[in-house]
Parts: sequence; structure tokens; C-alpha cells
Amino acid sequence: MWRSPFTKGSSFKEASNLFPEQHQRRIVSMLDPQTLRERIKLIESKRESLLRLLEQPDLGTLRIDVNQALEEIDDLIDEFKRTFPESELN
Repeated sequence: MWRSPFTKGSSFKEASNLFPEQHQRRIVSMLDPQTLRERIKLIESKRESLLRLLEQPDLGTLRIDVNQALEEIDDLIDEFKRTFPESELN
């Protein structure tokens, strides 16, 4: 009988066997604060592009999506700053 490795009582080792070693390394590297800081900086730079796009008068209903993306980016940056208060993004 098949049992999910994510059910109560399963070990991390059982769950980690689902992912090849290369994916495990990628997951761990994503948790590195420096890597997160670099990715947040990249996302923050993309925010400026969305702001310029929002200035376009012929955006139509896409304006809703751009606004939503800006809100989500702002939330992500705020959460990062709360999680890593000592980090400088600039």
C-alpha cells in the first residue's frame, strides 16, 4: 500500500528521497539569506518596469493585473524586510 512521505509520522529522509540531489541543493540554496537578498533585489528592479507600464494610457484591463503584481511585490519586499531586518536591499 502506498503511503505519502508527507503524512504524519514520515521522516524528512523519506520525503527528501522524492527529489533528486540537484533539486535538493537548489532548495537549500534558495534558503540562503544572500541568495534571497539577490532575488529580492532583482524583483525590486522589475517593479520599476511595472510602474512605467502603469503609466501607459492604453493599458485597458491589463491595468488590474499590473496593480495586483505591484501589490504582491510590495508585500514580498515588506515581508523580506520584516524577516531580515538587518538586510540592505539598496
